[in-house]
Amino acid sequence: MDINDLTRKVIGAAIEVHKILGPGLLESSYEECLAYELKLRKFLFERQKELPIEYKGVKLDCGYRLDIVVQSRLILELKSCESLLPIHEAQLLTYLKLTGIKVGLLINFNVPVLKDGIKRIVN
Repeated sequence: MDINDLTRKVIGAAIEVHKILGPGLLESSYEECLAYELKLRKFLFERQKELPIEYKGVKLDCGYRLDIVVQSRLILELKSCESLLPIHEAQLLTYLKLTGIKVGLLINFNVPVLKDGIKRIVN
């Protein structure tokens, strides 16, 4: 499956979660339900994947975690906030650079229509 198909299918899973839950819940609720939805759709994924920082040749655990990584090719950064800010995009872009993964989805579940809360970022 190419990255565009993968992205489209993951967005479909997120829309399903949002359709059932709606806006206004904690980010952790959406993460749990999206993980369940991805499992139902038989995607391989990791949750809360550690992201060490390499500094001067040493990997340091600075506490960063990737919300969900789908098939080692797509990072999902989940939010439940009033609106997405430039810092959220910068965060995902940095995650992409640090991991070498090319595509990420920034998904804000706290919107009336989920398509308005999704931003695709390519590094």
